[in-house]
Amino acid sequence: MAERNSSPVGFFSRNSLLCLFTITSILFVLSWLSVLRSTGRPRFIDHSLLPNSKLFAVSDNSNSESQNPIDVESSIENEEKEPEEENCRKCSSNYPILKVFMYDLPAEFHFGLLNWTPEGESVWPDIRTKIPAYPGGLNLQHSLEYWLTLDLLSSEFPEFQNARTAVRVHNSSEADAVFVPFFSSLSYNHFIKMRPRSKGKNNRNDQLQDKLVKFLNAQAEWNLSEGRDHIIMAHHPNSMLDARMKLSPSMFILSDFGRYPPHVANVGKDVIAPYKHVIKGFINDTSDFDSRPTLLYFQGAIYRKDGGFIRHELYYLLRDEKDVHFTFGNTQGDGINKASIGMHSSKFCLNIAGDTPSSNRLFDAIASHCVPVIISDEIELPYEDVLDYSEFCIFVQTSDSLKEKFLINLIRSIKKDEWTRMWRRLKEVENYFEFQYPSKEGDAVQMIWQAIARKVPAIRLKLHRSRRFSRTSVGRERVKTSMQMPKNFW
Repeated sequence: MAERNSSPVGFFSRNSLLCLFTITSILFVLSWLSVLRSTGRPRFIDHSLLPNSKLFAVSDNSNSESQNPIDVESSIENEEKEPEEENCRKCSSNYPILKVFMYDLPAEFHFGLLNWTPEGESVWPDIRTKIPAYPGGLNLQHSLEYWLTLDLLSSEFPEFQNARTAVRVHNSSEADAVFVPFFSSLSYNHFIKMRPRSKGKNNRNDQLQDKLVKFLNAQAEWNLSEGRDHIIMAHHPNSMLDARMKLSPSMFILSDFGRYPPHVANVGKDVIAPYKHVIKGFINDTSDFDSRPTLLYFQGAIYRKDGGFIRHELYYLLRDEKDVHFTFGNTQGDGINKASIGMHSSKFCLNIAGDTPSSNRLFDAIASHCVPVIISDEIELPYEDVLDYSEFCIFVQTSDSLKEKFLINLIRSIKKDEWTRMWRRLKEVENYFEFQYPSKEGDAVQMIWQAIARKVPAIRLKLHRSRRFSRTSVGRERVKTSMQMPKNFW
């Protein structure tokens, strides 16, 4: 009886211990979950203050062959969209990602160079009614200053909102960047190249540069950032020769770095932009490997200075090769039309360093769907952070190209299947290098704005770091710390 009476007590004791153990275990697990949640993504951050994720979506997916940089942006954004945004306008490449403040410079710096005369108080032409024409010929290759300015002016037109990467704002405190609308390449071509006698001191081109430097130094926007967030176009290698050192903190838009010391221009702060092609584009191209009879094509100036010595060396190596067209040529007379026909009927087109590492010949080749063969060790390429040129170009080191038979054997080793793959890729990317007005999604104008936008985070970082000790540094202007910060960075 004693054993039978003691067992209920033991039973309840064991159950009590089991319940206590279970409750303790549950509390332990819950406490660990709480700890893990606290080390996760913070819930109190206002993500509207963070940079727009669109800018980083491009570079994160730059190795994809099936999607272009524009499509990648919109697809990633749509995946990460919060539920409350579903009823808003869809995020896509059309959504404004860069707010730009543009100085109202006098017409003599921009459209006045196109013989346009201001009417009334406005310094800008009414581009809804008539757009001043840009000079043709080789002037066009450095005309990006014209296309970017037109794009900013039209960004306020409601009918031109579909392909918008940058928008103009009239309050500089709201801007991500400040645009300086000086047509520096046109100024050089107009006052120096076309008028050799005016190369002396105090020519009109130098006067405009001097006036621009004085104007910028007097602006609150320039002094606030010391020019770091200013966009200055100097695409012609000889443009802004006098002012480039004085304006070096700014972001230059260039064709290459061939005539710039590294402390003035470099890939870290500046943007490389394409030339506008001069030859005719290949519309409705149905050619193939077999229907293009010329294997390798080059027509242009053969004897050049600086790095261009390689041109005449290659001329002697290739001039007697079968199916190779390597001759002197220029844009005079019927030169552009002949070059168009020649490149449209060639499998490969040589892009050789000249007086500078780059030339518009690369972009003529792209427009012709003629696979570029690039021989220029110092060349910098537009949007290379999001575009893999090896998919549609052949790169050859200068030292290798000068070896007997090296270049021609390399080109002959590329068979039909590989060439066709590169030809197809050329047709896919050609729009990235096309300048036009009105601008269209994914064209050169929009790609340049996006390249600028990708530079802005680094600029903002430098600005913020430079202001760390602005309140305690002796001799530093206190006004810089008290001025209003931009309200909308992206």
